[in-house]
Parts: sequence; structure tokens; C-alpha cells
Amino acid sequence: MAILGIDTSAYTCSAAVVSQEGELLTAHRRLLPVPPGEKGLQQGTAVFHHVQILPEVLETIFAAVPATRVRRVVAAVKPRPVEGSYMPVFTVAAGQGRSLAAALGVPFQATTHQEGHIQAGLWSAGWQPRGPFLAVHLSGGTSEVLRVAEKAGGFSIVKLGGTLDLHAGQLVDRAGVLMGLPFPAGPALEGLAREAGPARVHLTSAVRDYNFSFSGPASQAERLLAAGAAPAAVARAVEQCIANTLERVLRPAVAATGLLDILIVGGVAANGYLRQRLRHRLEHPAVGARLHFAAPEHSSDNAIGVALLGQPRHEA
Repeated sequence: MAILGIDTSAYTCSAAVVSQEGELLTAHRRLLPVPPGEKGLQQGTAVFHHVQILPEVLETIFAAVPATRVRRVVAAVKPRPVEGSYMPVFTVAAGQGRSLAAALGVPFQATTHQEGHIQAGLWSAGWQPRGPFLAVHLSGGTSEVLRVAEKAGGFSIVKLGGTLDLHAGQLVDRAGVLMGLPFPAGPALEGLAREAGPARVHLTSAVRDYNFSFSGPASQAERLLAAGAAPAAVARAVEQCIANTLERVLRPAVAATGLLDILIVGGVAANGYLRQRLRHRLEHPAVGARLHFAAPEHSSDNAIGVALLGQPRHEA
């Protein structure tokens, strides 16, 4: 049995097919086009692009795995598994998924983008939790600290805290666009930060309980660049700011919950400096946390986790 997963997020159109045992059979994704210098897409524009791109993505998928092998279609139909969670882009995956399932005569399963990220992270990290764990979903559209437990069909998720304004990915993209980097700016900003010299600049880390803010650091980065600060130094300061913020949130979360395992997913979690810094600070004996990351190529938006949620074991 093959399971098809579809995810149409804010900036990525993706589909994947897995076996019922969890083997990845094929996956394909395409970034939505963002004009140079722009900091993102309006939802209506993103929906338009998904409608154009998703059929091409599915053609590539079915060239690798014939549609006749598909026995279940799973789609991310909203951002998070909470009441009222909605973004127009996910209606494309929901509509196409239901149509395909009806045409193939197979069941359709609805899930969420966040649950897909978590499942892809567990699969990629090769880790099967034996109980509740902490998770951080860090991307251009979500920045949340979560308490997660598995349940039938997906995950039971309690939000402990998150951003009060900009998401971590928005901080990266806004600073990156000001430096002339392509959107989304994550990979290019990480490369630029490696060129930072000994002279450092700093962005403040604004944290209250389990909540945090990135609008102040975004404004500080803009002022530093306008004042002539080296772009590489500002790029490293952006990475350091996100790392410091997460450390200040996760230390008390570990102490309060007693949960030592932390899964970190989302496009921003692909950053190598962020991973290294968090491991150094949080896996220290004084904290005792155990960090789990998806492989960088599976950190960003993809349909692999969505498809994996259709495995028979999730029905139990």
C-alpha cells in the first residue's frame, strides 16, 4: 500500500508517497515564486501559485509511483490542530486531496501542517518517543513551544508559548532581504554568517515566560545595517538572537515539565549554527536535555510527514 501526502503551505508546494511501513518512495516540492526584494506573498497570490504548481508536482510524483498504487490520500488542511486554525493556502491541498481520493476510490484523511512537521522530524531523526515530549516549531509562519504526545491519527499538542509578533523565519527573511539575499533568506543568511569576523554586533533577546518577541531584533538589525554594520556580522547576530531566545524559553520549560526530550522542526531549524549552539547549551549536564533534529532537507515544509501520518500504526 502506498500513501500520498499533500501540503500546500505559505511558500512551498509539496507531495510525497510513502509505504505503509514508512519507507519514502518519492517526494517532490517547489518553492512558490517571490519577486526579488519582496518579503513574502499575500495569501491570495500564494493560492494562485499553488493551483498552478500542484498539478505539475503531482505529475512528477505519479511518474515515480503510479497513482494506482495509492491506497490513502492525506492532506494538511490547516496550519495547526486547534479550533479556528485557518490559512487559505491549505484549501488547495484539501480540495485536491479530496478530489484525488474520490477519483481513486480510496479514503481521504485530513491532518495539519504542524503535525506533519512533527512526524517528519521524528521520522528523519530516527526517534520514536515513549511518552510526551517538548517540541519547537520554528518557521516563517509559526514559532511555538509545544508539549506533544502521540494519539490516534496524529498528536495531542498543547502550546506552552510562542512569538508575540514576528516569527523566527520572518526575522531571518526581513534581515536577509535588507542585505540583498534571495527569499526565503535562510540558506543564504547562514552562508553569509560564516564569513563574520571577530567584530560582533548584538540583537537583544526579548523573552517573558514561554513567550518571546522578534519585532525588536528585526528593527535593530535594520538600524545596524543602515549604520554600516557588516552584513555578515548582522547575519550571525540574527542566528545568535534566535538561539539565545530559544535557550531562555526551553531551560525553564524543561525544569517545569520534567521533559528532557526536545524535537526542533521547521525551516529555521535547518540552520547549522542554531543546532550547534542549542546542543552546546541545552545538552549541558546542568540542563540535561536531549535534542532531536530532522535532517536539514526535511526540516522545511514538506509532505513526507503528512503522508507518514496515514500509516496504519497511527490508526491505533
